[in-house]
Amino acid sequence: MATVNFLFRSTKDVAPLNVRLLYRVTDNINHSDYVIGAKTQLSVSKHYWAKQHNKKRGVEPELENKQTEIKEELKLIKAHILRAFESSPTNLINKKWLQSTIDNYYSPDISKNIPTDLVSFIDYYNENRKDDVSITSIRKFNVIKHKMQRLQEYRGKTILINEIGENFKQEFKKYYQSENYAQNTTQRELGIIKTFCKEAKRKGLETHKELDDLKLKSEKTRPLYLNFEELRQIEEAKNLTDSLDNARDWLIISCYTGQRISDFLRFKRSMIRVEEGKSLLEFEQQKTKKTMTIPVHEKVLRILDKRNGAFPKTISDQKYNQFIKKVCEKAELKTMVKGKKQTNIEPDVKKPVKIRNVSGTYEKWELVTSHIGRRSFATNFYGQIPTNYLIYVTGHSSEALFLKYVGKSNKDKAMELFKYF
Repeated sequence: MATVNFLFRSTKDVAPLNVRLLYRVTDNINHSDYVIGAKTQLSVSKHYWAKQHNKKRGVEPELENKQTEIKEELKLIKAHILRAFESSPTNLINKKWLQSTIDNYYSPDISKNIPTDLVSFIDYYNENRKDDVSITSIRKFNVIKHKMQRLQEYRGKTILINEIGENFKQEFKKYYQSENYAQNTTQRELGIIKTFCKEAKRKGLETHKELDDLKLKSEKTRPLYLNFEELRQIEEAKNLTDSLDNARDWLIISCYTGQRISDFLRFKRSMIRVEEGKSLLEFEQQKTKKTMTIPVHEKVLRILDKRNGAFPKTISDQKYNQFIKKVCEKAELKTMVKGKKQTNIEPDVKKPVKIRNVSGTYEKWELVTSHIGRRSFATNFYGQIPTNYLIYVTGHSSEALFLKYVGKSNKDKAMELFKYF
């Protein structure tokens, strides 16, 4: 749901009109309203906009022609913005996006210079949206690109943007099954491919009439997290090397800040400030580009005290994932749980290695990955801290997505309400 308005906001007698985009993001329960503005290249006089633009009676032919011309131009700009809005994820929509969309209206990309095949278009998308999406997302898109290159080899022909419809979906699904990709991976990556196609449509390329209806079911999974007792075991684990102790501290920090690995491994002493005796951590999220200010939990403060006010040493994502598994093994987290573990499904073949998430029952430490900290924070504090505060910290766009993330249903929410009855 979006609305576009035009305003004259200048102190000059003649100036370009401003545009204001108003939209609402709604889930099953709550909604949030947003207003962003930018500037068009359509200049009018202050007098015309205030006194003549909407005048209906006694209009002379010359003014009537001017009204018609300007209103038609505004209609085209409005339609262009709304089309772009409908094909863009809401988390990417901001003032910069709106100005870029308007600039594109005046200097549109020539569609003949835009790739019409999916693989090439992903490169084009990455280059054109590099200022709007995170490095992590671009890496994810490149992984999909390499899969599509292999799918092209498998099918023996190029994947064109305008052929991505129901037949492609079935072919895509069959190929992913043959490669032993998880159902949720298949569902998620088809959704990303649809995003590429919608961007192509916005740029003027032809897309398949079935594109909007392409969907795959996701597989229900039980969220894996570390409860407070398991966190205590991790804190008390003995005989850790310096590297494992460093990783252990990062793991505890992640479980009490609720942030992604792309954010918490960048935490520095300079990001902490004290107000009214309270320590606050301020940083910009890599993925969303939002400036966050969150309270520093006492568990995090203890780690900082232990390290003379500094955060643990920075390590790579890969080493962090390796080390926290060893930390959790040392902490005796050996409860057998169902889950998916990254496994080489062709161990007897040296190259290429095929790593897939294989379902099974494993000791819990084997399933621990970097994402477990954020999920542990959200799950452990659900019901203890108001949900809207938790959503602020985790950065979910709606309560519905947050509840899905922590594995809660409407029934769970209803039971929580009894605390207030």
